[in-house]
Amino acid sequence: MGTISNGSKQRGERGELMPELKQCEFFLLRYVPDAVKDEFVNIGVVLTSPEGTTEFRMTRDWSRVRCVDPAADLEMLQALEADLRERLTAGHEATAAVLKRLNDSLSNIVQISDTKACLAVNAQLEIEALAKMYLQSSPRDKSARETGARLRIFNGMRSAFEEAGVWDDARMWKKVPVGELAANGDPLRIDCGYRPNGVVRLFHAVSLESDINAAKVLAYSYPALREGILRKENAHAELTAVIEDRLDQSDEQIRFAMRTLETNSISIAHLAQMPQLAERARTELKL
Repeated sequence: MGTISNGSKQRGERGELMPELKQCEFFLLRYVPDAVKDEFVNIGVVLTSPEGTTEFRMTRDWSRVRCVDPAADLEMLQALEADLRERLTAGHEATAAVLKRLNDSLSNIVQISDTKACLAVNAQLEIEALAKMYLQSSPRDKSARETGARLRIFNGMRSAFEEAGVWDDARMWKKVPVGELAANGDPLRIDCGYRPNGVVRLFHAVSLESDINAAKVLAYSYPALREGILRKENAHAELTAVIEDRLDQSDEQIRFAMRTLETNSISIAHLAQMPQLAERARTELKL
């Protein structure tokens, strides 16, 4: 962002000629899943310069949208991005006309913020700064979102076990310590599990939408955990990663995470499958 000036070039403290600041305008595109709740997520920023050029950036972090609306249609939003990028940057249509059409057709889902003024030396540099400011999360926000997304999956998994009458059974393991079983100091704790006969079935909530690295952590820890259970419990281990019901299968990172789990012999179950898995636990524990 610049400092307000009269638009002419200025000189610095040492007399050097300062770059001219241009009066630009920008506004935000906001995803609004429920207008009554007045909750929204900034998903795009549009900057117009005095020369009439338009710069446009869309978020790359769709987990923020998923956080406020797990059922969000990401394919629609990504298609909207492609359409807007073509129309706003091609110069064939006035920005106002494009946005009026957007407002008329999608005002109940995507809304436009009030226009704000800013001063910039370079429109392309300014749009990057605005995108960083409005579309990216701080490390604290990202951590809270990752925790919240995983917690929702965990709560759904726990509810399924509770409804099946399994969760409070003394034979249900909770917060299974990987480091203790593997004897390697690993701090990871698997959410829960139980042992029917000669197998230990383990379950761990993983949010691929908000934390791809969680899949790699689980895949790294599992071999030593499996060996430790065989050594200490004389039982084979089966680990299931419980993930979101709706994921963008076209997302290369999500596909990578799922391949990582599968190639390390970790089963994958969507949250909607938990009632069947909980019923199997009830049957195997003879409750």
